[in-house]
Amino acid sequence: MAAVDTPPTEAPSPRPLARRALYEDVADRLRQQIFARELEPGSWIDEQRLAADYGISRTPLREALKVLAVEGLVTMKLRRGAYVTEMSRNDVTQVYHLLALLESDAAGSVARHADDAQRARLRALHDQLEREVRQRDAFFATNERWHMALLEIAGNRWSAQIVADLRKVMKLNRHHSLFKQGRLADSLAEHRAIMAAFEARDADAATRLMRAHFAGGLEAAAG
Repeated sequence: MAAVDTPPTEAPSPRPLARRALYEDVADRLRQQIFARELEPGSWIDEQRLAADYGISRTPLREALKVLAVEGLVTMKLRRGAYVTEMSRNDVTQVYHLLALLESDAAGSVARHADDAQRARLRALHDQLEREVRQRDAFFATNERWHMALLEIAGNRWSAQIVADLRKVMKLNRHHSLFKQGRLADSLAEHRAIMAAFEARDADAATRLMRAHFAGGLEAAAG
């Protein structure tokens, strides 16, 4: 019997990608208002007013608040609602302690394993910091990019995720370390020393210098 040709089976059409949920956009907007101090640490979050300002129902707003609570930016209080998290001196100390542990470990890894292109990436960000030392807001942004690039190059995504959340919480501190007179210049000098350790592939020095970098930051932030 002759074989019967059968038409090829059509591959199923790919499912369309889901659109970004509204609560994620709301969380972004709230996060930026908190960082800009439009919503001050310790202040009560008026859900009804914000929902009206945003032109949304309270459901996506509440979902957004849950996201920010997980990040540590918002504190939910039973029967009292949501508040912007306020950092105590002990909170600041604990955050710096964790950052020092995670980023000093990453610095040692980068000194040991980074290739030429990865070190060049950190060098380019450092050179940008050198140019921005008198421009505080720009320095803040580039400094964060340098630190997050370090974590990415180190290759531990769990450390990178934890550090990203801790750095969000750091922005709640009313006495951010880089606000202190002279701290930008000190921070930049510490970065220079760390970069030199990377280029020398000296993991012990990179680890030690990164710990010292955070000790200096904590002294400025808690002082």
